[in-house]
Amino acid sequence: MTITLSREGQKEAVTSIERYFAERMDEPIGNVTAAALLAFFLEEVGPSIYNRAVADVQERLQARVMEVDIEVHEEEFRYWRKPGRERKSR
Repeated sequence: MTITLSREGQKEAVTSIERYFAERMDEPIGNVTAAALLAFFLEEVGPSIYNRAVADVQERLQARVMEVDIEVHEEEFRYWRKPGRERKSR
C-alpha cells in the first residue's frame, strides 16, 4: 500500500521540513529537496509507522470485542428468580 498525503498535508509537511532545517541544521533545505526527503520518508519509513498503527488499532478493537459480552450480556432463565414468583401449592 502506498502511503500518500493530501495536497494540503504534503504542503504543510514540506513547510515543516524546511522550517526544521532552517532552525536546527547548519544550512537550510530548498522546497524541492524537502519534498524529495518527504517522499523518501513516506516510502521508506511510512509503512513501518502505518503497520504499527494498524497493529495498535487491532489490539484495541480486540480488547473491545472481548468486553462486548460484559456490556450486553443478559442473564438467562431469570423468570423464577423475580420477587413474587412463588410456586403455588396444589
